[in-house]
Amino acid sequence: MTHRQVLEALSGLLLGLFVSMLASTVVSTSLPVIIHDLEGTQTAYTWVVTATLLTTAISTPVWGKLADLFNRKLLIQIAIAIFVLATAAAGFSTSPDMLIGFRAVQGIGAGGLAALSQVIMADIISPRERGRYMGLFGAVMAVATIGGPLLGGVITDSLGWRWNFFVALPFAVLALIILQKTLHTVPRTRSKTSIDYLGIVLLSAAVSSLLIWVSLAGDSFEWWSMQTVLMVGGAILGLVLFVIVELRSKEPLIPLTMFRNPTFTLSVIASIATGIAMFGASVFLSQYMQLARGATPTEAGLMTIPMIGGLLIASIGVGAMITRFGKWKPFLVVGGVFLIAGSFLLSTIHYDTNFALVSLYMFLLGAGVGMTMQNLVLIVQNTTEPTQIGVASSGVTFFRSLGGTIGVSVMGAALASQVTSLVAERKDELGAAIAALGEKGAAIAQQLQAGTVPQVSTMPEAVRVIFEDIYAQGISHSFLIAVPFAIISLIAIVFLPNKPLTTMTTSERMAAGEADLATVSVPEGMQVLTATGSVQTTGADGRGPGGASARRG
Repeated sequence: MTHRQVLEALSGLLLGLFVSMLASTVVSTSLPVIIHDLEGTQTAYTWVVTATLLTTAISTPVWGKLADLFNRKLLIQIAIAIFVLATAAAGFSTSPDMLIGFRAVQGIGAGGLAALSQVIMADIISPRERGRYMGLFGAVMAVATIGGPLLGGVITDSLGWRWNFFVALPFAVLALIILQKTLHTVPRTRSKTSIDYLGIVLLSAAVSSLLIWVSLAGDSFEWWSMQTVLMVGGAILGLVLFVIVELRSKEPLIPLTMFRNPTFTLSVIASIATGIAMFGASVFLSQYMQLARGATPTEAGLMTIPMIGGLLIASIGVGAMITRFGKWKPFLVVGGVFLIAGSFLLSTIHYDTNFALVSLYMFLLGAGVGMTMQNLVLIVQNTTEPTQIGVASSGVTFFRSLGGTIGVSVMGAALASQVTSLVAERKDELGAAIAALGEKGAAIAQQLQAGTVPQVSTMPEAVRVIFEDIYAQGISHSFLIAVPFAIISLIAIVFLPNKPLTTMTTSERMAAGEADLATVSVPEGMQVLTATGSVQTTGADGRGPGGASARRG
């Protein structure tokens, strides 16, 4: 494909990515206001985010497997439709539970966009050349991530938070039209298949049980209790059964043989920490700005620009250098170091920390995510069989989403626990400050008793400072949880095999493999595995029906 043809094919893909990111980021700055208006608790706040991440994580390998089996263009159009319709429906929510439900459906579409965009890119752009185009993805991500919170803040302050859920609809319609007109190079690889439904159910049940336990333990029941035994035991049993099913399945959801590839295994480990840093930062930094620094939704969007700037500069700059020099490992190692530095430094922030320092910490974390996130998928695609590109790409994305989901759940549980204990410690001080406010104080006391997330920016000065200090300590404590995962990520990156990037696209590699295989002869009557994955019996000329021949090795 020429440069122009690639850009035309990518235009719809980029707009689809923009739609999904805009629909997510536009809500981020208004979540504290939404949860306050719907009278939700800190647990509800966490689950509004976790529900989307959970279904994104679970559905990602499903979409990836479907991408290896069915028409990828149709699949990504379906994913956009599911995502945007669920997002619009969330705008009509009247309770935290209703919002969480629609956000869960939204995650199914988001999983499709996350998996399929990577797979389609591999179809039309080689790993070596992909760096120059990653700049476009970085730019779109930056515009959506910077513009989303800003737009969300303005909409929340002027029209109300519900309009944040409707803003992506026109972009989605446009993305569907452009994809239909420009994307013509995505192959349909197989016509007959079986889908691993049992594997999907077992994986969903195991992951859901684990996350529900993390969210409720220590609040609804004790950490060491019968509920813990049942939930954790059920999650472990579900994972064991999932592994057994995957080993026996004809078309496994996540082929466990891929873990024999050290590049895939180490990239999965590294991706978990990247997911925790990326999703944890996006959720809790917005909460820090509003609950610990008294910012409005619009101001919170502006205040997180340093992190997005780091992500944008690192993503575009590193992508261009990888294409130019063909070297990827040094950039990933530096990215791993930045992840550790950013996570650790953000664990030291207070409500009155100099904002220049907070900006530097956010920039480092953003740069770490920008250097590692897309490039981990890139190097996995570089070493994976063309017929397994879908499951390999979605596998890395799945574990990144799963890491982010578990990370947000654990960080949210730690935040809720820390805030509760700090409020109890400063009960006398808070009581005196609230009592001095009269009727206003009574309303604040009622919120405290109900456990709802307060709207700190509207509180009187005497109470606001106490709450800012409490939430700052809780949020900084949460970031400390991400540090050991970032260290493990760096270790995994260091041990990644440093293989050079190929200059062939997935489609070209598949075509070259077919041509190469055609020259291999085998004895008559032998069963052989063709390049498309089917088993055929060779004829007298050593070739199967239709010219199929044995795979080398």
